[in-house]
Amino acid sequence: MMKTIITIFFTGLICISASGQQTADYLMKARALSTGGKYDQAVKVLSDALSNSADQRLYLERAEILLAQRSYPEAIADLNEANRISPGSGEYGLARVYALKGDVTTSVYHLGLSMNSGSKHPEKEIMLDPAFNNMDNRPEWRQFWKKEWYSGAEKGISDIEYYVKAGKNEDAGSALEELKTSYPGTDAVKYADALVKISAGKYNDAVSNLTDLLGDSQGNEKYLSLLARAQSMSGNTAGASETYTRLLNTGFPEASLLLQRAECYRKTGENDKAMKDVDQYLELYPDDRTAISLAGRIASMSGDNLKALDYYNRNLKLHPNDPACYMERGNSYFVSKSWDWAIDDYSMSLDLSPSNADVWLNKGIALLNTGKVEDACHDFKKALRLGNKKASEYISGNCIK
Repeated sequence: MMKTIITIFFTGLICISASGQQTADYLMKARALSTGGKYDQAVKVLSDALSNSADQRLYLERAEILLAQRSYPEAIADLNEANRISPGSGEYGLARVYALKGDVTTSVYHLGLSMNSGSKHPEKEIMLDPAFNNMDNRPEWRQFWKKEWYSGAEKGISDIEYYVKAGKNEDAGSALEELKTSYPGTDAVKYADALVKISAGKYNDAVSNLTDLLGDSQGNEKYLSLLARAQSMSGNTAGASETYTRLLNTGFPEASLLLQRAECYRKTGENDKAMKDVDQYLELYPDDRTAISLAGRIASMSGDNLKALDYYNRNLKLHPNDPACYMERGNSYFVSKSWDWAIDDYSMSLDLSPSNADVWLNKGIALLNTGKVEDACHDFKKALRLGNKKASEYISGNCIK
Protein backbone atom coordinates (compact mmCIF):
# COMPACT_ATOMS: atom_id res chain seq x y z
CA MET A 1 0.00 0.00 0.00
CA MET A 2 2.78 2.43 0.98
CA LYS A 3 4.68 1.61 -2.22
CA THR A 4 1.57 2.43 -4.25
CA ILE A 5 1.13 5.77 -2.47
CA ILE A 6 4.77 6.69 -3.07
CA THR A 7 4.49 5.75 -6.75
CA ILE A 8 1.37 7.87 -7.15
CA PHE A 9 3.06 10.79 -5.36
CA PHE A 10 6.14 10.82 -7.59
CA THR A 11 4.06 10.27 -10.73
CA GLY A 12 2.09 13.36 -9.71
CA LEU A 13 5.30 15.35 -9.26
CA ILE A 14 6.53 14.32 -12.71
CA CYS A 15 3.22 15.35 -14.30
CA ILE A 16 3.29 18.72 -12.54
CA SER A 17 6.89 19.29 -13.65
CA ALA A 18 6.09 18.34 -17.25
CA SER A 19 3.06 20.62 -17.25
CA GLY A 20 5.13 23.50 -15.86
CA GLN A 21 7.82 22.99 -18.52
CA GLN A 22 5.21 22.87 -21.28
CA THR A 23 3.76 26.17 -20.07
CA ALA A 24 7.26 27.66 -19.99
CA ASP A 25 7.83 26.53 -23.59
CA TYR A 26 4.63 28.31 -24.69
CA LEU A 27 5.69 31.44 -22.82
CA MET A 28 9.17 31.45 -24.35
CA LYS A 29 7.76 30.99 -27.85
CA ALA A 30 5.22 33.78 -27.34
CA ARG A 31 7.91 36.15 -26.03
CA ALA A 32 10.14 35.42 -29.00
CA LEU A 33 7.30 36.16 -31.42
CA SER A 34 6.37 39.31 -29.52
CA THR A 35 9.97 40.52 -29.51
CA GLY A 36 9.95 40.15 -33.28
CA GLY A 37 6.77 42.22 -33.53
CA LYS A 38 4.60 39.21 -34.40
CA TYR A 39 1.95 40.03 -31.83
CA ASP A 40 -0.96 38.20 -33.46
CA GLN A 41 1.06 34.98 -33.68
CA ALA A 42 2.15 35.36 -30.06
CA VAL A 43 -1.46 35.81 -28.94
CA LYS A 44 -2.45 32.69 -30.88
CA VAL A 45 0.29 30.63 -29.22
CA LEU A 46 -0.93 31.69 -25.78
CA SER A 47 -4.57 31.17 -26.69
CA ASP A 48 -3.78 27.63 -27.87
CA ALA A 49 -1.91 27.01 -24.62
CA LEU A 50 -4.83 28.29 -22.56
CA SER A 51 -7.16 25.84 -24.26
CA ASN A 52 -5.07 23.10 -22.60
CA SER A 53 -4.08 24.73 -19.32
CA ALA A 54 -5.62 27.63 -17.39
CA ASP A 55 -2.33 28.95 -15.99
CA GLN A 56 -2.29 32.53 -14.73
CA ARG A 57 1.13 33.10 -16.31
CA LEU A 58 -0.37 32.53 -19.75
CA TYR A 59 -3.08 35.12 -19.06
CA LEU A 60 -0.51 37.59 -17.74
CA GLU A 61 1.71 37.14 -20.78
CA ARG A 62 -1.17 37.51 -23.21
CA ALA A 63 -2.29 40.63 -21.37
CA GLU A 64 1.18 42.16 -21.86
CA ILE A 65 1.00 41.55 -25.59
CA LEU A 66 -2.55 42.88 -25.81
CA LEU A 67 -1.40 45.94 -23.89
CA ALA A 68 1.35 46.54 -26.45
CA GLN A 69 -1.37 46.50 -29.08
CA ARG A 70 -3.47 48.91 -27.00
CA SER A 71 -6.23 46.30 -26.75
CA TYR A 72 -7.14 47.50 -23.26
CA PRO A 73 -10.48 45.73 -22.69
CA GLU A 74 -9.03 42.35 -23.69
CA ALA A 75 -5.94 42.92 -21.52
CA ILE A 76 -8.12 43.82 -18.53
CA ALA A 77 -10.17 40.65 -19.03
CA ASP A 78 -7.01 38.51 -19.02
CA LEU A 79 -5.62 40.22 -15.93
CA ASN A 80 -8.89 39.68 -14.07
CA GLU A 81 -8.78 36.02 -15.08
CA ALA A 82 -5.23 35.76 -13.74
CA ASN A 83 -6.46 37.28 -10.46
CA ARG A 84 -9.21 34.68 -10.29
CA ILE A 85 -6.71 31.84 -10.60
CA SER A 86 -4.01 33.39 -8.39
CA PRO A 87 -5.32 36.30 -6.29
CA GLY A 88 -3.23 39.44 -6.69
CA SER A 89 -1.20 38.21 -9.67
CA GLY A 90 -2.90 40.54 -12.14
CA GLU A 91 -3.12 43.68 -10.01
CA TYR A 92 0.14 45.24 -11.18
CA GLY A 93 -0.87 44.71 -14.79
CA LEU A 94 -4.25 46.33 -14.11
CA ALA A 95 -2.47 49.32 -12.56
CA ARG A 96 -0.43 49.67 -15.74
CA VAL A 97 -3.45 49.37 -18.04
CA TYR A 98 -5.44 52.05 -16.22
CA ALA A 99 -2.38 54.32 -16.06
CA LEU A 100 -2.07 54.09 -19.83
CA LYS A 101 -5.79 54.79 -20.16
CA GLY A 102 -5.31 57.94 -18.07
CA ASP A 103 -7.45 56.67 -15.17
CA VAL A 104 -5.10 57.56 -12.30
CA THR A 105 -7.53 56.78 -9.48
CA THR A 106 -8.21 53.23 -10.67
CA SER A 107 -4.52 52.69 -11.46
CA VAL A 108 -3.47 53.67 -7.95
CA TYR A 109 -6.21 51.47 -6.49
CA HIS A 110 -4.87 48.38 -8.29
CA LEU A 111 -1.28 49.28 -7.51
CA GLY A 112 -2.23 49.33 -3.83
CA LEU A 113 -3.79 45.87 -4.15
CA SER A 114 -0.61 44.69 -5.82
CA MET A 115 1.49 46.03 -2.94
CA ASN A 116 -0.58 44.03 -0.47
CA SER A 117 -0.34 40.80 -2.47
CA GLY A 118 2.44 38.28 -2.94
CA SER A 119 3.23 39.90 -6.29
CA LYS A 120 4.65 43.19 -5.02
CA HIS A 121 7.13 44.81 -7.41
CA PRO A 122 10.29 46.65 -6.27
CA GLU A 123 9.93 50.43 -5.95
CA LYS A 124 12.68 51.14 -8.48
CA GLU A 125 10.95 48.94 -11.05
CA ILE A 126 7.66 50.80 -10.59
CA MET A 127 9.31 54.20 -10.79
CA LEU A 128 11.07 53.27 -14.03
CA ASP A 129 7.99 51.68 -15.62
CA PRO A 130 7.05 53.85 -18.64
CA ALA A 131 3.37 53.01 -18.09
CA PHE A 132 3.39 55.38 -15.10
CA ASN A 133 5.29 58.23 -16.79
CA ASN A 134 2.27 60.51 -16.96
CA MET A 135 1.35 60.08 -13.30
CA ASP A 136 4.31 61.80 -11.62
CA ASN A 137 2.57 65.13 -11.11
CA ARG A 138 -0.84 63.78 -10.18
CA PRO A 139 -1.91 64.30 -6.53
CA GLU A 140 -3.22 60.71 -6.28
CA TRP A 141 0.23 59.41 -7.22
CA ARG A 142 2.05 61.62 -4.73
CA GLN A 143 -0.41 60.67 -1.99
CA PHE A 144 0.09 56.99 -2.77
CA TRP A 145 3.83 57.18 -2.16
CA LYS A 146 3.44 58.91 1.20
CA LYS A 147 2.62 55.49 2.62
CA GLU A 148 5.48 53.18 3.63
CA TRP A 149 4.87 50.30 1.27
CA TYR A 150 8.22 48.56 1.86
CA SER A 151 9.73 47.08 4.99
CA GLY A 152 13.20 48.00 6.18
CA ALA A 153 14.48 44.64 4.94
CA GLU A 154 13.02 45.19 1.47
CA LYS A 155 14.55 48.66 1.27
CA GLY A 156 17.91 47.30 2.43
CA ILE A 157 17.87 44.55 -0.21
CA SER A 158 16.95 47.08 -2.89
CA ASP A 159 19.86 49.34 -1.89
CA ILE A 160 22.32 46.43 -1.88
CA GLU A 161 21.14 45.24 -5.30
CA TYR A 162 21.68 48.75 -6.64
CA TYR A 163 25.15 49.09 -5.10
CA VAL A 164 26.25 45.68 -6.41
CA LYS A 165 24.98 46.45 -9.90
CA ALA A 166 26.79 49.81 -9.85
CA GLY A 167 30.02 48.19 -8.63
CA LYS A 168 29.93 50.10 -5.33
CA ASN A 169 31.18 47.22 -3.19
CA GLU A 170 32.06 49.32 -0.15
CA ASP A 171 28.57 50.83 0.00
CA ALA A 172 27.06 47.37 -0.50
CA GLY A 173 29.10 46.03 2.40
CA SER A 174 28.03 48.87 4.70
CA ALA A 175 24.36 48.38 3.78
CA LEU A 176 24.73 44.66 4.47
CA GLU A 177 26.12 45.29 7.97
CA GLU A 178 23.12 47.51 8.75
CA LEU A 179 20.78 44.80 7.48
CA LYS A 180 22.51 42.16 9.61
CA THR A 181 22.10 44.32 12.70
CA SER A 182 18.38 44.90 12.12
CA TYR A 183 17.40 41.49 10.72
CA PRO A 184 19.95 38.93 11.96
CA GLY A 185 19.71 35.40 10.61
CA THR A 186 16.87 36.10 8.18
CA ASP A 187 16.64 34.85 4.60
CA ALA A 188 16.85 38.47 3.45
CA VAL A 189 20.27 38.82 5.10
CA LYS A 190 21.51 35.50 3.67
CA TYR A 191 20.44 36.53 0.17
CA ALA A 192 22.01 39.98 0.52
CA ASP A 193 25.19 38.40 1.90
CA ALA A 194 25.37 36.15 -1.16
CA LEU A 195 25.00 39.17 -3.46
CA VAL A 196 27.84 41.00 -1.72
CA LYS A 197 30.07 37.92 -1.68
CA ILE A 198 29.64 37.41 -5.44
CA SER A 199 30.45 41.06 -6.02
CA ALA A 200 33.61 40.63 -3.93
CA GLY A 201 34.63 37.47 -5.80
CA LYS A 202 33.92 35.13 -2.86
CA TYR A 203 31.94 32.72 -4.99
CA ASN A 204 32.23 29.58 -2.86
CA ASP A 205 30.96 31.43 0.21
CA ALA A 206 28.01 32.68 -1.85
CA VAL A 207 27.28 29.12 -3.02
CA SER A 208 27.20 27.99 0.61
CA ASN A 209 24.74 30.77 1.53
CA LEU A 210 22.44 30.05 -1.37
CA THR A 211 22.51 26.28 -0.88
CA ASP A 212 21.37 26.90 2.69
CA LEU A 213 18.58 29.19 1.50
CA LEU A 214 17.37 26.66 -1.06
CA GLY A 215 17.04 24.02 1.64
CA ASP A 216 13.60 25.40 2.46
CA SER A 217 12.86 26.97 -0.94
CA GLN A 218 13.86 24.39 -3.55
CA GLY A 219 12.05 26.15 -6.39
CA ASN A 220 12.91 29.76 -5.58
CA GLU A 221 13.81 31.24 -8.96
CA LYS A 222 15.76 34.19 -7.54
CA TYR A 223 17.96 31.97 -5.36
CA LEU A 224 18.51 29.41 -8.13
CA SER A 225 19.50 32.10 -10.64
CA LEU A 226 22.04 33.56 -8.23
CA LEU A 227 23.37 30.11 -7.30
CA ALA A 228 23.95 29.20 -10.96
CA ARG A 229 25.79 32.49 -11.44
CA ALA A 230 28.01 31.91 -8.40
CA GLN A 231 28.79 28.33 -9.44
CA SER A 232 29.66 29.38 -12.97
CA MET A 233 31.92 32.21 -11.79
CA SER A 234 33.68 29.88 -9.35
CA GLY A 235 34.50 27.50 -12.20
CA ASN A 236 32.01 24.85 -11.11
CA THR A 237 30.37 24.64 -14.52
CA ALA A 238 29.01 21.13 -13.89
CA GLY A 239 27.22 22.37 -10.78
CA ALA A 240 25.97 25.43 -12.67
CA SER A 241 24.50 23.31 -15.46
CA GLU A 242 22.62 21.23 -12.87
CA THR A 243 21.27 24.41 -11.27
CA TYR A 244 20.16 25.79 -14.65
CA THR A 245 18.35 22.49 -15.19
CA ARG A 246 16.60 22.85 -11.86
CA LEU A 247 15.62 26.39 -12.76
CA LEU A 248 14.25 25.37 -16.16
CA ASN A 249 12.39 22.46 -14.57
CA THR A 250 10.53 24.88 -12.29
CA GLY A 251 8.95 26.29 -15.45
CA PHE A 252 10.91 29.54 -15.38
CA PRO A 253 10.26 30.90 -18.90
CA GLU A 254 13.60 32.56 -19.60
CA ALA A 255 15.12 31.40 -22.91
CA SER A 256 18.55 32.86 -22.10
CA LEU A 257 18.95 30.07 -19.52
CA LEU A 258 19.30 27.64 -22.44
CA LEU A 259 22.38 29.51 -23.67
CA GLN A 260 23.84 29.75 -20.19
CA ARG A 261 23.40 26.02 -19.66
CA ALA A 262 24.78 25.32 -23.14
CA GLU A 263 27.94 27.26 -22.30
CA CYS A 264 28.34 25.17 -19.13
CA TYR A 265 27.88 21.96 -21.11
CA ARG A 266 30.44 23.18 -23.66
CA LYS A 267 33.00 23.77 -20.92
CA THR A 268 32.44 20.28 -19.48
CA GLY A 269 32.74 18.72 -22.93
CA GLU A 270 29.08 17.68 -23.14
CA ASN A 271 28.77 18.96 -26.67
CA ASP A 272 25.63 17.06 -27.68
CA LYS A 273 23.71 18.51 -24.73
CA ALA A 274 25.12 21.95 -25.45
CA MET A 275 24.07 21.87 -29.09
CA LYS A 276 20.58 20.66 -28.17
CA ASP A 277 20.10 23.72 -25.95
CA VAL A 278 21.45 26.10 -28.60
CA ASP A 279 19.22 24.56 -31.27
CA GLN A 280 16.20 25.05 -29.02
CA TYR A 281 17.16 28.70 -28.50
CA LEU A 282 17.73 29.26 -32.22
CA GLU A 283 14.25 27.94 -32.96
CA LEU A 284 13.03 30.95 -30.98
CA TYR A 285 15.63 33.51 -32.06
CA PRO A 286 17.11 32.28 -35.38
CA ASP A 287 19.14 35.45 -36.00
CA ASP A 288 20.73 35.77 -32.56
CA ARG A 289 24.44 36.48 -32.97
CA THR A 290 25.48 35.09 -29.58
CA ALA A 291 23.62 31.80 -30.07
CA ILE A 292 24.97 31.26 -33.59
CA SER A 293 28.48 32.01 -32.36
CA LEU A 294 28.11 29.51 -29.52
CA ALA A 295 26.82 26.89 -31.96
CA GLY A 296 29.95 27.44 -34.05
CA ARG A 297 32.25 26.98 -31.07
CA ILE A 298 30.45 23.81 -30.01
CA ALA A 299 30.68 22.39 -33.54
CA SER A 300 34.38 23.23 -33.63
CA MET A 301 34.98 21.52 -30.27
CA SER A 302 33.15 18.47 -31.61
CA GLY A 303 35.65 18.32 -34.47
CA ASP A 304 33.18 19.38 -37.14
CA ASN A 305 34.94 22.44 -38.53
CA LEU A 306 32.80 22.54 -41.69
CA LYS A 307 29.65 22.80 -39.60
CA ALA A 308 31.33 25.48 -37.47
CA LEU A 309 32.09 27.44 -40.64
CA ASP A 310 28.45 27.19 -41.68
CA TYR A 311 27.44 28.89 -38.43
CA TYR A 312 30.11 31.59 -38.78
CA ASN A 313 29.11 32.26 -42.39
CA ARG A 314 25.51 32.57 -41.25
CA ASN A 315 26.51 35.10 -38.61
CA LEU A 316 28.45 37.18 -41.12
CA LYS A 317 25.47 37.34 -43.48
CA LEU A 318 23.31 38.56 -40.62
CA HIS A 319 25.91 40.84 -38.99
CA PRO A 320 28.37 41.94 -41.70
CA ASN A 321 29.77 44.84 -39.67
CA ASP A 322 30.52 42.90 -36.49
CA PRO A 323 34.30 42.40 -36.01
CA ALA A 324 33.72 39.43 -33.69
CA CYS A 325 32.02 37.51 -36.50
CA TYR A 326 35.10 37.86 -38.73
CA MET A 327 37.36 36.95 -35.80
CA GLU A 328 35.39 33.78 -35.03
CA ARG A 329 35.43 32.60 -38.64
CA GLY A 330 39.12 33.49 -38.79
CA ASN A 331 39.72 31.33 -35.71
CA SER A 332 37.94 28.44 -37.43
CA TYR A 333 40.19 28.78 -40.48
CA PHE A 334 43.16 29.08 -38.11
CA VAL A 335 42.32 25.74 -36.46
CA SER A 336 42.09 24.04 -39.86
CA LYS A 337 45.40 25.73 -40.90
CA SER A 338 43.74 27.56 -43.77
CA TRP A 339 46.17 30.41 -43.19
CA ASP A 340 45.29 32.71 -46.09
CA TRP A 341 41.57 32.58 -45.31
CA ALA A 342 42.34 33.23 -41.64
CA ILE A 343 44.50 36.24 -42.55
CA ASP A 344 41.71 37.73 -44.67
CA ASP A 345 39.15 37.41 -41.88
CA TYR A 346 41.50 38.72 -39.21
CA SER A 347 42.26 41.71 -41.44
CA MET A 348 38.55 42.44 -41.83
CA SER A 349 38.06 42.16 -38.08
CA LEU A 350 40.92 44.57 -37.41
CA ASP A 351 39.60 47.05 -39.96
CA LEU A 352 36.45 47.24 -37.83
CA SER A 353 38.15 46.96 -34.42
CA PRO A 354 41.90 47.69 -34.60
CA SER A 355 42.57 47.43 -30.86
CA ASN A 356 42.05 43.67 -30.42
CA ALA A 357 45.43 42.31 -29.32
CA ASP A 358 44.43 38.65 -29.68
CA VAL A 359 43.46 39.12 -33.33
CA TRP A 360 46.77 40.85 -34.07
CA LEU A 361 48.60 37.91 -32.49
CA ASN A 362 46.66 35.24 -34.40
CA LYS A 363 47.03 37.13 -37.66
CA GLY A 364 50.78 37.27 -37.02
CA ILE A 365 50.94 33.52 -36.43
CA ALA A 366 48.98 32.90 -39.63
CA LEU A 367 51.34 35.20 -41.56
CA LEU A 368 54.33 33.41 -40.06
CA ASN A 369 52.97 30.10 -41.35
CA THR A 370 52.76 31.53 -44.87
CA GLY A 371 56.39 32.65 -44.73
CA LYS A 372 55.64 36.39 -44.39
CA VAL A 373 57.97 36.92 -41.44
CA GLU A 374 58.30 40.70 -41.69
CA ASP A 375 54.53 41.21 -41.75
CA ALA A 376 54.14 38.70 -38.93
CA CYS A 377 56.66 40.58 -36.77
CA HIS A 378 54.77 43.83 -37.35
CA ASP A 379 51.61 42.15 -36.03
CA PHE A 380 53.36 40.55 -33.05
CA LYS A 381 54.75 43.94 -31.99
CA LYS A 382 51.31 45.49 -32.41
CA ALA A 383 49.78 42.74 -30.24
CA LEU A 384 52.42 43.30 -27.55
CA ARG A 385 51.82 47.07 -27.51
CA LEU A 386 48.11 46.37 -27.02
CA GLY A 387 48.80 44.16 -24.01
CA ASN A 388 49.14 40.57 -25.28
CA LYS A 389 52.25 39.36 -23.42
CA LYS A 390 52.30 36.07 -25.32
CA ALA A 391 53.41 38.04 -28.39
CA SER A 392 56.85 38.55 -26.80
CA GLU A 393 57.61 34.82 -27.25
CA TYR A 394 56.98 35.07 -30.98
CA ILE A 395 58.99 38.28 -31.23
CA SER A 396 62.01 36.79 -29.45
CA GLY A 397 61.82 33.59 -31.51
CA ASN A 398 61.24 35.10 -34.93
CA CYS A 399 61.90 38.82 -35.06
CA ILE A 400 65.12 39.55 -33.18
CA LYS A 401 68.22 38.97 -35.25
